[in-house]
Amino acid sequence: MQDKPFQPLWGPSIPGQIKSDGVEADITKPGEGLVMGKRVVRLANVTVPGIAVYTPPKSKQNGAAVVVCPGGGFSILAMDLEGTEVAAWLNSIGVTAIVLKYRVPTGSFDPNWLGPTMDAQRAISTARKSAKEWGIDPTRIGVLGFSAGGKTAAMAALACGKRLYAPQDDVDALPCNADFGVLVYPAYLVDKNNQLNSEVNATRDCPPMFFAHTSDDPVTPQSTLVLAGALQTQKVPVEVHLYPNGGHGYGMRPDKTKQVTSWPERCADWMRNRGIIR
Repeated sequence: MQDKPFQPLWGPSIPGQIKSDGVEADITKPGEGLVMGKRVVRLANVTVPGIAVYTPPKSKQNGAAVVVCPGGGFSILAMDLEGTEVAAWLNSIGVTAIVLKYRVPTGSFDPNWLGPTMDAQRAISTARKSAKEWGIDPTRIGVLGFSAGGKTAAMAALACGKRLYAPQDDVDALPCNADFGVLVYPAYLVDKNNQLNSEVNATRDCPPMFFAHTSDDPVTPQSTLVLAGALQTQKVPVEVHLYPNGGHGYGMRPDKTKQVTSWPERCADWMRNRGIIR
């Protein structure tokens, strides 16, 4: 898939903290951190958050849209592994993909998720503002995230439309709630006692969510299990896939030795069953 240009999310004033340790750039070195034998784009020093919109062919387009939040420990963004490659898959099932380039690094901030989640909320409102132009249904806009991007997507979904920043312009007149959430090896949702962090609030108003994780994830599969359990207690529809192996950071690159890399097929089934894909 050909990369699309990113359009800035904000006007001249960006709410929340911004930090840069240098210029925005892919900092991956040759041969470093390969996934399935392929390099990963690790984008650092994002000070101008933006979105790139990938639209499926009109013959496939079904009106659903997803804001895609790459992971990277709130220090970088895995822009191809957990961004543009996911956009290609979403387009293949007729879904418009909105790849989010959220601000990083934020790891030294408290909380580290706030700025990225503001960017995710702004992306959702932007999608609703542009719904007619992009051919999407403003009632079928979800969020999908990996690792730290999973935390970002989760916090945007769990906010249930409560905006985390003061409205900036007419874009923010449109709702920022997610209609559904997809969390793939989400991180940073639980504390050392495997209890939800204080900012992670599961209520009955949360949207339906799909989870994919592995039991051998070194970060912690409890982020998925505990949040999904809390949502289920609140009668929020959830679907959870816990696979035996695969570790962390595989994105959706196929690996016959890791059943977890079939999660996109299960997610597509879930979206069909819930009427998100029509």
